[in-house]
Amino acid sequence: MQLFATFDSHGYLEIAIAAIEKKGIKSENIFAVPLDNRTEDLKLFDTLHRSDGTTLIDIGVALATAFSVIGASVGFKLTWGPIYWGLIGAAIGFIVGLLIRLFVETVYKKKKRLKKGKIAEIILIIDCEETEAKQVESILWEHFAMGVALIQ
Repeated sequence: MQLFATFDSHGYLEIAIAAIEKKGIKSENIFAVPLDNRTEDLKLFDTLHRSDGTTLIDIGVALATAFSVIGASVGFKLTWGPIYWGLIGAAIGFIVGLLIRLFVETVYKKKKRLKKGKIAEIILIIDCEETEAKQVESILWEHFAMGVALIQ
C-alpha cells in the first residue's frame, strides 16, 4: 500500500518522517520529492484556453461608470454637451482604471511574490502494510499535511 502526502514546509515534514520511522516504517520505504519553483513569470493577459482568475478591467469599468456620470453632469454646462463629455469621461475612467490595475499586477504583486519567497511543495511517498496505513495517515494529518491519498 502506498500513501502520498504533500507538505508546504520542511519542518513539519521532518517531524512527520521521524514519527513514521518510530512506528516501524523503514527509511527505505519513505521517499520525499521536492517540486521545483516556477521560473517563468505569470502571463499578464489571459487567452481563450488559459486564465489565472484575475481581471484587468474591473477597476476600469467601475471608474468608467463613475467618470461618465460626472462627465455627463458637467457636460450640461460645457459646449459639447452631456453625451460627448459622458463618453470622454468613460474613456478616461477606463484608461485610468486599466493603468491602476496594470501597475498593481506588474509592480506591487510581483514584489509581494518575490518578498514572500514561496517555496514549492514536497510530495512524500510512503510504502507500508495495510495494517499500518491508518496510523501513518493520522500521523501525516497531525503534522499538517496539505493532502493525503491512499493507493492499494
